[in-house]
Amino acid sequence: MTTPFLSGAPASGAPASGAPASGAPASGAPASGAPASGAPASGAPASGGCPAHAATTPVPLGGPAFRTEPQALYRSMRHSYGPVVPVELPGGFPAWLIVGYRELHQVTSDGELFPRDVGLWNQWEHIPADWPLLPMVGRPMPSIYFTAGAEHRRHSEMVVPALEAVDPFEIREHCEQLADRLVDSICARGTADLVAEFAEPLPVLVLARLVGFPDAEGADIARVLKDLADGGPGAHEAYGRFGAHMRRLVAAKRETPGDDVTSRMLADPEPFTDEEYALDLMAVTAAGHLTTADWISNSLRLMLTEDQFADSLTGGRRSVGDAMNEVLWEESPTQILAGRWAVRDTQLGGRTIRAGDMLLLGLGAANTDPLIRQEITSGGGHHAANGSHLAFSHGEYRCPFPAQEIAETIARTAIEVILDRLPDLGLAVPAEDLVRRPSAFLRGTTALPVRFAPVQTTGDLL
Repeated sequence: MTTPFLSGAPASGAPASGAPASGAPASGAPASGAPASGAPASGAPASGGCPAHAATTPVPLGGPAFRTEPQALYRSMRHSYGPVVPVELPGGFPAWLIVGYRELHQVTSDGELFPRDVGLWNQWEHIPADWPLLPMVGRPMPSIYFTAGAEHRRHSEMVVPALEAVDPFEIREHCEQLADRLVDSICARGTADLVAEFAEPLPVLVLARLVGFPDAEGADIARVLKDLADGGPGAHEAYGRFGAHMRRLVAAKRETPGDDVTSRMLADPEPFTDEEYALDLMAVTAAGHLTTADWISNSLRLMLTEDQFADSLTGGRRSVGDAMNEVLWEESPTQILAGRWAVRDTQLGGRTIRAGDMLLLGLGAANTDPLIRQEITSGGGHHAANGSHLAFSHGEYRCPFPAQEIAETIARTAIEVILDRLPDLGLAVPAEDLVRRPSAFLRGTTALPVRFAPVQTTGDLL
């Protein structure tokens, strides 16, 4: 689930959709020996860099351009800075944003030089305990998302087979049943907000079933993850409730195993603590929540605002799968992903990267890199049917393939159920009034008001 489901957090301090909010103590220190400096203070290109890419002033990672016209902003960055851009995080902390496809592929393919090891960050001594992006960047903790190297592989070898064993037909059945239930709750009204009432709750309700929760508890987890995603004063309390749910689940499945992801994780012969099981379940569930919800809502928004996209989808000229693959190329839910950290000084895209520098993965920017688009089209292909996008990241720390398949099944089924149940769907507001998430990291819509002819519930049709 990203890793489109491993994603960033809004500047408000909402937790990453791909990672639970950090549960480590706020005073936690970086790994011993992490340098205190060496970050890209000047952003100057290495000697011999292309003069056309000689801009050195870091770009603030925020503002309306990231929400309204991110691709225009990325084009401007490429022209002025090249494929690796010096950026400034809230609070003035430096980082590098990779907007080139080849450079991002290089970084994510080299887990030795660029591991996802947050303890390497050379800015830790300057980071305040209340820094709003801490939930997204995280701290070292025993979770599949916040470990690196051998320890990350140990967690993956327990989690991935547990996800892989989920029956695809069971996933589809859960998706259809829960999607129909959500549509039943709105179909008689003739109006709805498809973000709050459909796209956001569906992924977490499905995931809650898969990991072993009863439906009644799944509804509360959906509320918890919405509170986490919204940020604000309730986020920390919601994180505590989220952890409590998972700890209770681990205890219940240890007592009475079932045919679910949690029970399969507990059956793995490698020893893990209950804290590790709970944290990994939080990562799996959170990673599949908001990014899958945004994948659904971005697809629906395109269907309702872009005639060519809608005609190709509803007219049968393109499968739902191909249409949603195009959404990952054009409107990737995870635009920027943190992160990777350099083990030593190195060169990347004409820039000097210092040991401990943070590299942000510009997944949305890399997917629209003109160089990769030219290669795809010159080869006679079309990106809508091409799976080489980076929406799920790449390399050792990418979203695991079974998680990708679960996310795709949820998103595709959601669109198919909507097309079948509400065929005359239309926007209830002008397209220009739709509001994007206030985040450089996530690409989604805060609300999607629609109108449609009222229809019967599935119970009424039996």
